[in-house]
Amino acid sequence: MSRTSSPASLTTDNVGFLLARASQRFNERLVERFAQAGYPEVRASYGSVLVPLFERDGLRLGQLAARAKLSKQAMTGLVAACERDGLVTRARDEADARAFVVSLTDRGRAFANVAERVTRDLDAELAAVIGTRTHHALVKALKGVIDL
Repeated sequence: MSRTSSPASLTTDNVGFLLARASQRFNERLVERFAQAGYPEVRASYGSVLVPLFERDGLRLGQLAARAKLSKQAMTGLVAACERDGLVTRARDEADARAFVVSLTDRGRAFANVAERVTRDLDAELAAVIGTRTHHALVKALKGVIDL
């Protein structure tokens, strides 16, 4: 029986496959370290909610979605999960009762320090493995991918 060869782009060397695996592995390491630091409920996907709030607390749901480049529907689900896990609260916007403002709880604000340390440590580990020059090139390349 002969083996059918795949086109070169449909291998484990495919950029899309590699990006997905690299993201999955980085996220696994994040979640492991968050759990070790006392935040076992935090998932990597929560970053889409928490990171914009670390930059500026008290954002409307639509603002969060825009900053994370997600749909409002996707953001609503992530905010609900973060709220369930005690990291954020939702309240009606006093200026527009149709809108919700999302804010960090005390636990969410405390987590910011943990997230900063863990991501800085993982970033340093990556730079040590691939080299500083390659690390800078990777950051630039990933920004390009995001802007596609």
